[in-house]
Amino acid sequence: MAKPANKLAESLGVLKSLQDTGRVAIRANNLSRVHRERLLKNGFIREVMKGWYIPARPDGAAGESTDWYASFWSFCSAYLSERFGDQWCLGAEQSLALHIGNWTVPRQLLVRAPKGNNKPTGLLFDTSIFDMRLEIPAEADVETLEGSRVIRLPAALIHCAPGQFATRPVDTRAALAMVQDASEVLVRLLDGGHSRVAGRLAGAFRNIGRSQIADTIIETMRSAGYTTVESDPFTDAPPVVISARQISPAVNRLRMMWGLMRNDVLERFPKPPGLPPDIEGYLDEVEDAYVTDAYNSLSIEGYRVSADLIERVRSGDWNPDEASGHEHRDALAARGYWQAFQKVREGVDRILRGENAGDVTENNHRVWYRELFGPSVVAGILKPADLAGYRNGAVYIRHSMHVPPRSEAVRELMPAFMDQLREEDEPAVRVVLGHFFFVYIHPYFDGNGRMGRFLMNAMMASGGYPWNVIPVAERARYLEALEFASVKQDIKPFADFLAELVTQHKESPGPVESLLNPGQS
Repeated sequence: MAKPANKLAESLGVLKSLQDTGRVAIRANNLSRVHRERLLKNGFIREVMKGWYIPARPDGAAGESTDWYASFWSFCSAYLSERFGDQWCLGAEQSLALHIGNWTVPRQLLVRAPKGNNKPTGLLFDTSIFDMRLEIPAEADVETLEGSRVIRLPAALIHCAPGQFATRPVDTRAALAMVQDASEVLVRLLDGGHSRVAGRLAGAFRNIGRSQIADTIIETMRSAGYTTVESDPFTDAPPVVISARQISPAVNRLRMMWGLMRNDVLERFPKPPGLPPDIEGYLDEVEDAYVTDAYNSLSIEGYRVSADLIERVRSGDWNPDEASGHEHRDALAARGYWQAFQKVREGVDRILRGENAGDVTENNHRVWYRELFGPSVVAGILKPADLAGYRNGAVYIRHSMHVPPRSEAVRELMPAFMDQLREEDEPAVRVVLGHFFFVYIHPYFDGNGRMGRFLMNAMMASGGYPWNVIPVAERARYLEALEFASVKQDIKPFADFLAELVTQHKESPGPVESLLNPGQS
């Protein structure tokens, strides 16, 4: 008689065979009842809806959403193709979002399908699919992006609702900026006799500075006998100038989001004190904050460290070979944090002496990252090549509906991000948006939160603000504010959160050991 462990191994082998084919959405009939029940009981699959499952990690905490958000797009595509074959596509608004690289998981995915039932289908974590009984565009106007059937960009701009321009101005402007020639939309406008849409698109193109495209649309429609009146569907001007030479939607989105968010930051953040005259005194305070900073920053990431371990790591009185399992992992993380902290402190010194904070960060953030994970390389857990550069694959953030940009976009975004830091005049904006956009881009597979907090404090120094520690006790509010900014493009809660930390530090200067949890100091 087979042992339970062998039976589970057999079921896992069947699951692996399915995954090796690229299958994410698993139907009940893909597994025998015995295998399905065994995998479900042991947490290796999760039911999304009756008869449909996704692979899961059995060690995930109750309510863990990461498996679902990481599977969302692949699952929805497979499910919709099973129901409708190739007679479906995403709505115009969602198609635009994917064209510009915004893969944030929506609460409700709107889908066009001639055989749709005009009803929502509930999914995990309060998400759903709403399949609208609508005709899909001609096959020439539909394409597949990473498994999702979407309306091609020019057709999506024509079919999107007028309110899209006012409610999602950043995404819509980024999509418009991808159009390089009026002919891309004119063929469809003329074929469909879309005179009113033509006026709206002409106004939209003029709004982003593409007057030549706007003029061509109006003149061509009128010459074809259509009465076309130009109207601007946006309710405001772009927050930044959108260069005709910059067609990367990822970069355009970053620059526009930065421009929109900076005023909200300035309205909420304390005025900068200015660079301190006593540089050595400032650096001594940074050093004094190390233990508390390391404890809280590492704890936010789920490491189990104590003040004693952090002190021993700092002094060199540690031997990772004496620990095992989580203790070994925690000790390596603590050592890496100490090494990276020293490099960040060196960067802070240069910033305090007048160097441009953006230049210092661009030239040194890779060094911070290598030091952060250097001990794991020495221990053989990571390969040296793992620290060679930015990530080369997809990454997902625990519990987050925000899906970081694809790895190809990261290589466009990081130089643009560093340009924003370098060119930004206001230290408060560098503090808040520097931290936010770093974790928004998520350029590395791991360590982005710690790197974001290091960057935040380097930017604090650029305005003379003191080094600030984000308490692990405020972890939930901190992450919720970052999530709100990522998904809703609203920086106000995050700016308020960091502003409170700076204000509290100013009102209660001195040792920060009180931020250590009771029993850990």
